[in-house]
Amino acid sequence: MSGISRRDVLRNLTVGALGGSVMNIIPIEAAELAHQMVHQEKASSPAGKYAPKFFPAAEYQTLTVLCDMIIPKDAKSAGAVEGGAPEFIDLLSSENEEYQLLLGGGLMWLDNFCTDRYSQTFLQCQPTQRKEALDLIAFKRNAKTDPSLSQGVRFFGVLRHMTTDAFYTSKIGIDDLQYIGNTALADFPGCPPFPQE
Repeated sequence: MSGISRRDVLRNLTVGALGGSVMNIIPIEAAELAHQMVHQEKASSPAGKYAPKFFPAAEYQTLTVLCDMIIPKDAKSAGAVEGGAPEFIDLLSSENEEYQLLLGGGLMWLDNFCTDRYSQTFLQCQPTQRKEALDLIAFKRNAKTDPSLSQGVRFFGVLRHMTTDAFYTSKIGIDDLQYIGNTALADFPGCPPFPQE
């Protein structure tokens, strides 16, 4: 990517992505570069941590909890937080005013919704209350029956796409897919059986 600045890559990552998955419009190499930028910042930081570029501390903490709820870690794999989704989303948001409005506004909407419904912000809510709130905004049909949920539904849809894209373009997410790339196989035994729970 010689001749292209990191800032240009970040801007290009966000152009038009609000319509759906970020990965529909950008190459994986660009997403990989965003992950590398986060990794380099963590490596050069004395504390080894990422410093949010756009979201204030409380909103970044809420973003982190939401990413963890969207793709939690399990016995098989690490989750979205370990895959760097909050950092990826913050970095992209820092370069895109539409993301700033949609995601920043969405986090504010979520806190207001929880305050009206539970008399506390999303982070202060009990896990069952958090799940209940997300269940209401996870489905477009809920906004059709209750238009007051429209902003929350739009926000959560974009956040879910961005979290998924961030996770599955990270090393952890690619390992979770067991993707081996364009590799010739002498024999293809078929797909592994789906695990029964």
